[in-house]
This record gives sequence, C-alpha cells and structure tokens, in this order.
Amino acid sequence: MNRKLIRVFFRDRLAVTGLVIATVLILVACWPGAWLPSNPRSAVPQLRLQPPVWIEGGELARPLGTDQLGRDILSRVIVGTRVSLAIAFSAVLISAFIGITAGVAAGYFGGLTDSIIMRLVDIQLAFPLLLVIIALVAILGASLPILIGLLGLSGWAQYARLVRAETLSVREREYVAASRAIGNSSLGIIWRHVLPNISTTTIVIGTFELARILLIESSISFLGLGVQPPTPSWGTMIADGRNYIYQGWWVATIPGMAIVLAVTAFNFIGDGLRDILDPTSR
Repeated sequence: MNRKLIRVFFRDRLAVTGLVIATVLILVACWPGAWLPSNPRSAVPQLRLQPPVWIEGGELARPLGTDQLGRDILSRVIVGTRVSLAIAFSAVLISAFIGITAGVAAGYFGGLTDSIIMRLVDIQLAFPLLLVIIALVAILGASLPILIGLLGLSGWAQYARLVRAETLSVREREYVAASRAIGNSSLGIIWRHVLPNISTTTIVIGTFELARILLIESSISFLGLGVQPPTPSWGTMIADGRNYIYQGWWVATIPGMAIVLAVTAFNFIGDGLRDILDPTSR
C-alpha cells in the first residue's frame, strides 16, 4: 500500500475510528494477566452485583462493577477480549489458508480441479453454518481447539470464491503468459505473480471475516457450547448476566458493548480498505 492510499485511508473518518477501536482492543487483549485489577475467576459473594463506579454504590476498585458471583467485570472483560480475539484471529488464519489455497488452485488450474472445488463451495454455502457448527460442537465436544477449527472451516468458501475470480483474471495477464513461456513452474508463477495480486482481496475479506467470526463465537458461547467456564469470553459473560438484567444490567450489557465495538470496528476497517484497494470503488 503506497503513501497515497494510506493518506486516502486516513481521510476516511469511519475507517480511522475502526482502526483506533481495534488497536485499543488488541492492546487490551495483550494486557498482562499479572496486571489485572483482580482474579477474573475469583468469586466474592459479598460483592455480588456491585454497580459500576458511575452509579451510586459503585467503587473505584471495581470500576465496571461485579457480576452475580462477585467477580470483577473489568478483569473478566479484559480476559474475554483476549480469548475472543484469539479465537477470531486463529479461525480467520485457518479460513484464509484453506480458502486461498483452494481459490488459487481452482482459478489457475481450472478444469476438473475448478469444478470439484466450486461444487464444495456451493455445498458449504447451502448449509446454515451456525446450526452446523452448533451440531458439530455438541457431537465433538466444546473444547477450544475444536471450536477454532470449526470456525476456521466455516469461512474458507468466501475466500475461495473471490480468490478464484481474482486468479482467473491474473492468470490471463501478459506477464503471467511471459513467465510461463520462459519455463517457470506453476508454483513459481503462483508465488511470484498470483498471490501478490490477490493479497488486497484477501486482506479485505479477512477484516470482514473477523467481525463475522466474533459474532458466531459469541453466539455459540452464549448457548454454552463455546468457551467453557470458568474461562471468560464475551458470549459466556452475556449468558451469565441474562438472568440478572433487571438487578444488574451491566453484567450482560458491558460485554455486549464490547462485541458491538469490535464488530463495528472491523467492519469500518474493511469498508475503508475496500474503498482504497478496489479501483472501481475509487
């Protein structure tokens, strides 16, 4: 991305806002566990449902209040940010690797390879993925590696379909034909010419996929099939607070706001990148 495109990106206020929010969330996720205000798993029953500091009865020591077990919400949100973002980034990397590999193979080699991969894409896109993931988690077990793997497999079709279209365009360009004519191998051509030219598409897809994965992971954890207690995640925190919405609205609302901020931020970044990287948008 050259300097001109960077300047265009930073003129987009929504994109810059999304970048700032995403940066803050990543910094929060990297916050050392030793520096947490309190143990996020430690229950203090006498402090249960203590309100945030800006409400009468709140204390500065627990600025976001406590949940129904007296656990500090700020500490749990910090750890939940780390867990949710780690799951989202890991799943997106898996999706990107599988989808880019499949899309490039389909677009570059064509023929039977293209037909098989695209039919697999059609099959996956025909299924209600959230229901399929819930069913598989229920069957395979609610462990973190299984959840990351399933979320990663849920998104590869989006990459494959768009990367295939980009590869079909790139492979017909003159410099690719020239590279093929002088005897370069298919893998060499893909590495030197195809992948650099589809990188912008994959970056844009990745930002939108981060938002999608965060929503799916939160939904699954809310249903009790994702991250398991006592490890906090945004979805499990909302599930914990749904029965106390009248006595302690902050228990569910604060992690819910974190989800909204994260999803909105990555969508804003994706919109900004799409606008500057897609010539038709400019």
